[in-house]
Amino acid sequence: MPKINYATSGRVIEAPENSNILRISLRYDGELPNKCGGGICGTCVCKIEEGYENLDNVKVQEKRKLGDEWLNKGYRLGCQSFVTDGDVTVSWDEETTKEVKKRKPDKIKKKEKITTTDK
Repeated sequence: MPKINYATSGRVIEAPENSNILRISLRYDGELPNKCGGGICGTCVCKIEEGYENLDNVKVQEKRKLGDEWLNKGYRLGCQSFVTDGDVTVSWDEETTKEVKKRKPDKIKKKEKITTTDK
């Protein structure tokens, strides 16, 4: 089973594959900050220190709340991130959480339909 290392709290928790980072933290006192659990508030933002390749794909909610700026720095939302098949180490800090929480979500552009007309 993969291990999730909550580096900031010093907790290392063994979790089944496809476990959610925030849910495991809540269940076993990993101490990851949280509020909404739905990818809206940004409170559970965490830096993936090790094992980014062992996470599932970035969700739309993360893309909107974090934007490319935070995602490219290795941040994810704990409530939206699932550990697939290997160990992961996460950390968090109050300053980053404050910045992400006040960030307005990006609007995701829908693919525009291109139509052509023959004359």
